[in-house]
Amino acid sequence: MSLSDHDGELLVKTSREAVTEYLKTKKRISLSEKIKTRFSFNSGVFVTLSKEDNLRGCIGFPTPDRKLYLSFIDAAIASATEDPRFSPVNYDELQDITFEVTVLTPPEVVKVQEPTEYLRKIKVGRDGLVVKWEYGSGLLLPQVPVEYGWNEEEFLENTCVKAGAPPDYWQRKSTVILRFEGIVFKEERPHGPVSRVNL
Repeated sequence: MSLSDHDGELLVKTSREAVTEYLKTKKRISLSEKIKTRFSFNSGVFVTLSKEDNLRGCIGFPTPDRKLYLSFIDAAIASATEDPRFSPVNYDELQDITFEVTVLTPPEVVKVQEPTEYLRKIKVGRDGLVVKWEYGSGLLLPQVPVEYGWNEEEFLENTCVKAGAPPDYWQRKSTVILRFEGIVFKEERPHGPVSRVNL
């Protein structure tokens, strides 16, 4: 999957337009044929909203079940209105919020004989992780461990916590770890230029 910087700009700016329109009118924007054609492949995607460098909402779809042009609009609106960790974004806040879009490669199971091998098989700065255990699952995007300065073990522990599991659950044979990569595009400031984030 290759995305140009122009593609990234389209994704981020259209995400902002979709949220702006939805908060103003409660309606979904109509997408141009150009966007539908360019993003007609199936892909997982997350949209992250930040306000003064603090998370303000993040929702997405980890698996490539739907066309990207559908899923990134749904993710953008949901990140502004449905993230259970935050109150919904209000229209006046949008001038203070930066938009970020992460397009995902399909998650793949990391196969190991012994759990300690995970530490060699995953890489901070490249991989995002999904942890699945008997009571649920959790996902952290590739940019998260970079932002927090975690090593591979801390990344595994924190993804377990996100899944509602104890931090050391990545060491259990019954736990399934999946990895994926992400292509990240972000506004440099609210309404500002969009750039590709090199993790």
